[in-house]
This record gives sequence, structure tokens and C-alpha cells, in this order.
Amino acid sequence: MVNKKIGIYAGSFDPITNGHLDIIQRASNLFDQLYVVLMNNTSKNYLFTFAEKKELVEASLQTLTCDNIQVKVAADKLVAEVAKELGAHFLVRGIRTTADWNYEISMQQINSLQTSDLETVYLTAKPEYMFIASSMIKEVAKYGGQITDLVPQPVAVALHQKLGKSL
Repeated sequence: MVNKKIGIYAGSFDPITNGHLDIIQRASNLFDQLYVVLMNNTSKNYLFTFAEKKELVEASLQTLTCDNIQVKVAADKLVAEVAKELGAHFLVRGIRTTADWNYEISMQQINSLQTSDLETVYLTAKPEYMFIASSMIKEVAKYGGQITDLVPQPVAVALHQKLGKSL
């Protein structure tokens, strides 16, 4: 297909949540090809390795109704560089709150300094996912709280195993 619309949805996904999956499903309908790219955020402390996260993302994607998604790991690169390597001209970002909006606008400006070939596409979270954050999920799971409605089943199992808690 000539002029394929290729998008990337980049994040740390530590862990992937139902909110992330909703954004991925919706974004997959906008593009011929969507890459979910696992990246490093130096301001975050990770629970899972990149290999574990890739496995969890791929397992979680099995619940979606789309076949145009690939998962990539790009731990030590800028998103603009990854986009160029993958031939992507669209960066998908999910917005839950005004704090997300403020952060994402800043990131869009930084990305535009790196390349003029990357357009940011914002998808707002559905109300039922607006409060879900990976950091909160890890905190609740650490203390044995209920997370099964917030993350895909493989993630709930992995979190409880990693933290030594039961479901």
C-alpha cells in the first residue's frame, strides 16, 4: 500500500493498563499500521524489565479486535528517532487529565524540534479509564488491593507474582 498511515503509541507501559488498551484499540482504527513502542522514561522506576513488558503487552493485545499492531522495544532512543526508523508520521498520545495535557504539549514541542515529520494525535481517555495510572496500579497491587478491573488478566497475574501477593 502506497502512503500507508503509520502511527506509534510510545510509553513505558509499566504495566500496560486497560486504559492503554483502549487507546491502542481506538488508534488501530486510525492507521494502517500501529506500533506500540516500549520506551524508557528516566524519571520513572520500573517494576518490569523491557522483556517482561513486551511479553505482557503482546499477551494483552490478544484481547483486541485488530491485526495491524506490532510491539517494539526502543529503550534508549528518542521517539522522533524511532518514528523515523519505523516510517511513522503520527505519534499517538492518551490524555486523561489537564496535567497530562500540559505535559504532552511540552513533549510535542520538544518532538517538533527533533523532527518536523511527526504529527501528534491526542486521544482522550474514556471516563471509566481517566483515573487509571500505571504508578497507582503498582501501588495498589503492592498492598494486595484489587486491580483485576484495571489491567488485563496477564498483567494482574504478573503483578501479583512479582510482588508476592495473591489475586
